Amino acid sequence: MPDSHSEGVEGPLTPLQRTRVDFARAELLRIRETDLPELDEAHLILLVERLRGRLDDVLTVLDEMASAP
Repeated sequence: MPDSHSEGVEGPLTPLQRTRVDFARAELLRIRETDLPELDEAHLILLVERLRGRLDDVLTVLDEMASAP
């Protein structure tokens, strides 16, 4: 799910890492488009948990890149 940030950019990422980063970007875009004041507490908690998961995934990609030879 490439976006304007990753289009045509290979860089040091593996295809799997690129997919994980692109997925996190897409998730963030969807959340930015959400009307947060309209959501109840339960939905806000779910959004925060999803963002925590995406942040963890992207940080894992960074760790993988830092430890790569």
